[in-house]
Amino acid sequence: MPATTPLIARALLLDMDSTIVNSEAVVERCWRRWAAEQGLDADEVLKVVHGRQGWATMAALLPDRPMELNHEDNRRMLEQETADVEGVVPVPGAPAFMAALAQLPHALVTSADRALSDARMGAAGLPMPDVRITAESVSASKPDPEGFLKGAAELGYAPEDCVVFEDSEAGIAAGRAAGMRVVGVGERAAAFGPDVHVRDLREIRVEALADGTIALHIAA
Repeated sequence: MPATTPLIARALLLDMDSTIVNSEAVVERCWRRWAAEQGLDADEVLKVVHGRQGWATMAALLPDRPMELNHEDNRRMLEQETADVEGVVPVPGAPAFMAALAQLPHALVTSADRALSDARMGAAGLPMPDVRITAESVSASKPDPEGFLKGAAELGYAPEDCVVFEDSEAGIAAGRAAGMRVVGVGERAAAFGPDVHVRDLREIRVEALADGTIALHIAA
């Protein structure tokens, strides 16, 4: 296939769910249960759950609900999600993509907590990056850029030298707010204005250049 002009970066910041790990089945199971408990339309709930920490989604859906209840439900949901890895698999192309990044600067930046990221990366058979920004690392959920900015800082690169991989509206907005270029992964991402869009990670080829930069070749 013909290729577009490659994106050049010094570091890559990777969301987890629906970007490198397909956890859609368990996300749907858990959020449908919660929606039923709250008397909400599950299909409408599922339209807004992606990208944010659970408590932030709950606050958006039920703005008058006491925040302590959202945090309580979020803790319970994280426990359920961590225990439920049925159907969790790598996004197509993710194993080769992660192998290509093994010796290159990259970080996981996820709204999951450490236990959930351990469970899902393990279930998908993907290596955990040495640098990981999780729910415990930040004070604000995506679409706030805090997580991506922390990831860049821990890797030692300026925001403009980083490329974000994301699938969700909140995540793409967070990457943009951080001053980074964004590769949107998956069908959902196309609607949210990433700099580049791919159906999955099979459409990305990673090349380490002699000057220390990373070229991302993206199939057109």
